[in-house]
Amino acid sequence: MSYAATAALQTAVYQTLRQNEALHNLVGDAIYDAMPVAAPTGTYVSLGPEDVKDAGDYTAGGANHDFVISVLSGSDEANGFGAVKEVAVAVSDALETAGITLDRGHLAGLWFLRARARRAENGAGRRVDMTFRARIDLG
Repeated sequence: MSYAATAALQTAVYQTLRQNEALHNLVGDAIYDAMPVAAPTGTYVSLGPEDVKDAGDYTAGGANHDFVISVLSGSDEANGFGAVKEVAVAVSDALETAGITLDRGHLAGLWFLRARARRAENGAGRRVDMTFRARIDLG
């Protein structure tokens, strides 16, 4: 197993989202790798947890990285799920169409696995948590 490419994957995903024009038109700079101290207002994107499992073989190391990207809205935008779902689609499109390269390892594939839409804290805001799988080869 190798956890060696996790930082490279996180950096590449973050940069891909930050540089996507359609996503920028929806949320501006509200794409966070580390959340600011004060909770953001409006709709925003946040990189979340990651689970990594060995996917190496006798020829080289590798791993499957299942990571979450969340789209959230504050209580000031509690008009339903429409806005967060529109941003979630833009996130998914950005990742599925980008030619992502890593500083370490090779991204062999990137797939959407699942999404969950629900009300956020106290029912005022909305959120969509999307899980993606990245297959990274290190050989």
